[in-house]
Amino acid sequence: MVYYQKMTPEGYREIEDEIAKLKKDRPRRIKILQAARALGDLSENTEYTEAKRDLGHLQSRLRYLGKQLKYAEVVESENDGTVDLGRTVSLQFDDDDEIEEYKIVGRMEADLEKGKISFDSPLGQAIMKKKANETGIVEAPAGEYSVKIIEVK
Repeated sequence: MVYYQKMTPEGYREIEDEIAKLKKDRPRRIKILQAARALGDLSENTEYTEAKRDLGHLQSRLRYLGKQLKYAEVVESENDGTVDLGRTVSLQFDDDDEIEEYKIVGRMEADLEKGKISFDSPLGQAIMKKKANETGIVEAPAGEYSVKIIEVK
């Protein structure tokens, strides 16, 4: 059974951009490895070991990102006023007067520091398919809390 990861078009493009950047850097890393190999005895050649490790990390990251694209299901949401993948929401938590803004994204794109939450996180699940002025109940490990949707963009 193939499991596809839901993703926004922006998230898909970000992965494509990272792959392009890594592919562009690969020849430089190969040259570094070749230069380190030319230094001689590989058993005590720290430069060679580090260059080989760095190139291996790059190759591994390329494979990982390639699989992300292969199994991505790019979801275009409709602008119907409901919380959905790709939409930005303004939220007010029940214990706070401040309004916070989050973009709803796929699991692989989630980054709380950048204001991106996954649609299948506890918060994402509580607000998905709801509209402005509705309230969602978040079931978190520390207990339940409510969050009011102020605006869906």
